[in-house]
Amino acid sequence: MFENYRVFETELAGRPFKVETGKMCGLANGACLVSYGETVVLCTATMSAKPREGVDFFPLSVDFEEKLYSVGRIPGSFLRREGRPSEKAILTSRVVDRPMRPLFPKDMRNDVSITMTVMSVDPDCSPEITGMIGASIAVTISDIPWNGPISGVSVGLVNGEIVINPTAAQRKVSDLSLTVASSAKKVVMIEAGANEVDNETMLKAIKAGDKANKKVVEFILSIQKEIGKEKIPFESQEVPHEMYEAVEKMAIEKVRAAMDTDDKTVRDAALKPIYDEVHEALDEQYPDETAKLDECLYKLQKYVVRRWLLDDNKRVDGRGINEMRPLAAEIDLLPRVHGSGMFTRGQTQCLTVATLGMQGDAQLLDGIDGETEKRYMHQYNFPSYSVGETRPSRGPGRREIGHGALAERALVPVLPSTEEFPYTMRLVSEILSSNGSTSQASICGSTLALMAAGVPIKAPVAGISCGLITEGERWMTMVDIQGVEDFFGDMDFKVAGTHKGITAIQMDLKIDGLTYEIIEEALAKTYEARKYILDEIILKAIPEPRKELSKYAPKMSSIQIDPSKIGDVIGKGGKTIQQLCAECDVKIDVEEDGRVFVAGTDTDNVKRAIGIIETIVETPEIGSMYYGKVTKLLPIGAKVEIAPGKEGFVHISQLEERRVEKVEDVLSVGDVIPVKVIKIGDRGIDLSRKEAVATLRAAQAAKGE
Repeated sequence: MFENYRVFETELAGRPFKVETGKMCGLANGACLVSYGETVVLCTATMSAKPREGVDFFPLSVDFEEKLYSVGRIPGSFLRREGRPSEKAILTSRVVDRPMRPLFPKDMRNDVSITMTVMSVDPDCSPEITGMIGASIAVTISDIPWNGPISGVSVGLVNGEIVINPTAAQRKVSDLSLTVASSAKKVVMIEAGANEVDNETMLKAIKAGDKANKKVVEFILSIQKEIGKEKIPFESQEVPHEMYEAVEKMAIEKVRAAMDTDDKTVRDAALKPIYDEVHEALDEQYPDETAKLDECLYKLQKYVVRRWLLDDNKRVDGRGINEMRPLAAEIDLLPRVHGSGMFTRGQTQCLTVATLGMQGDAQLLDGIDGETEKRYMHQYNFPSYSVGETRPSRGPGRREIGHGALAERALVPVLPSTEEFPYTMRLVSEILSSNGSTSQASICGSTLALMAAGVPIKAPVAGISCGLITEGERWMTMVDIQGVEDFFGDMDFKVAGTHKGITAIQMDLKIDGLTYEIIEEALAKTYEARKYILDEIILKAIPEPRKELSKYAPKMSSIQIDPSKIGDVIGKGGKTIQQLCAECDVKIDVEEDGRVFVAGTDTDNVKRAIGIIETIVETPEIGSMYYGKVTKLLPIGAKVEIAPGKEGFVHISQLEERRVEKVEDVLSVGDVIPVKVIKIGDRGIDLSRKEAVATLRAAQAAKGE
């Protein structure tokens, strides 16, 4: 039945890698079922027959679909089916999109859709890497025009040794989480999170990943040679040469004059009449292609910026090639939040706010990996006013989620452990103004906000971007690219880190790849730039994390109890813990390993709650003192609750030093009285109010002396 069914096999990092074609998804332009160990991903690529009208970009969509059946789980949602993609799925889609997009023809406007469906997950074999390679194979063997293939691997650093595609156990102890994608000749994508890894080690890891990729690319090319379809012609949407020449002749000098400013608002205002003049002069000549006149003007601006950089070493705003825009940092802009910091670089400005919460405030995750919750969250918002537009807010898109994740990844390596700082942390970055590299501004803003909030981070983190312009064999890099240098350049190489080393990298490319020499220079330039930001800007705004939390932040304390005593703390139906929270005005989280976290706005209440929990889980000792609540009066004494669910008995003879005729003469239900443990027996705990009062009186007298 399946005459075209083929199987191709190789090894990747010592594990079997298998590609099956010709059996599934026969109507797609290209499809393959890729197995890596026991991880299985179905990858498909399709293309529309005709170009999309009215667009000036290549409409590519890349989707990474997580199916919870792949890990033997039923979705936790009400409908019990997968909903919108998780953040992890969105980030994986972006990681696959970035290396593949530049290799499609720039003048193609046909819709292309790439889908990776995760059907089975082996924890030791990354479905993200499997999906990236499978997507590359699906497009390579299809008839869709593409200048691939590419391959991707993950690179770890375990005990100082570089590991390709580390196992689940190795990933837990790795100091590096690096994804490298490569074509047959160059590195096309880098994304990393790291525990302050130095430039030399990072470059070595990138080279190791690139070397592994080259072997996989050869494997894919062998598959294409055997079963690949002939690439179909497409209708080019390139701007007609004569149209571009007409626009250039009319507007080149005006565009140069308009572009020559460091103010985005001034530049945009100066360009607007040029657009109007070009349309007024040429719309009648090109009645069916007026939209392409705008594209001509875009290309003209790109030409001006690139010529200035390559020929004159001149930047649009007059800066030196390695000079950053004016920088500023402030803290405590908002009085009642737990921590706030604002970072400004030229016309890019980010305000980040830190909020501290309980362990129970951690974000719950419902994905295909083993991570179930997240105690540090960074969310990035990019409102339309930040670029002077009037677009309504529709929630975070893929770009916002990606930028938020990059900033989150950059700070995670320097966060204190739960034992050191038992808080959940939520950081929100509001982009107030945007003109280049807002994600890196949000990293700097996060450092300021965390330190202002009193989070004892191990070291401050700063981020900066490096741009690239290429022409044949010529190339040059520049630090701190602004918007036009990003739009018209070839690379946005974003690096975050501490004085010691790198904590995160994200590289966006518009060309077919980078050489090792370019990568090395970008790492060196961003290192010097972030050192300057740390020393001259961030640490001058706040030299170290505050020693005390904001008075509005919850005060947290923790205690370790025997896990077998958790039920005693919670009580039947949660009664004990609810009573404790109400009486002490605190929040309590109990972990499965016996860690109990108590938070409240009043430190004394937190201490009181901790003391009560200790009483609940520990057997009282003779001589121990408590403040207990009278729960019941009897003819011969009173029952006193010294902790929720734990009572003792005060005999009538132990109420006062004098003789008491009736218990009701000295006590009422609900009274809180001092008591001392005088006996522990089979019948329970015997308490004495008389001895407790005497002990307190003696202590007060000693203190008075």
